[in-house]
Amino acid sequence: MKIKMGNQVKIITGKDKGKTGEIIEISRKLNMIKVKAINLVKKHQKPTKENKGGIISKESFIHYSNVKNLETKKETLKK
Repeated sequence: MKIKMGNQVKIITGKDKGKTGEIIEISRKLNMIKVKAINLVKKHQKPTKENKGGIISKESFIHYSNVKNLETKKETLKK
């Protein structure tokens, strides 16, 4: 699958099925991607001097086979 950071993708399976978003991180070794505002998980964070801590929401990785690339070759050639 030809995916790049910044591409628009649509989630085709899972709890966020039907949502679209932008790829913000790719792990090619694990075949996983992070999509902005998709697959949010709660994480308990310890307080430090820099941040307050508490329960935060952040994106988690999702397997690339669960997404559909919305950018086609024709669109990338025009850019």
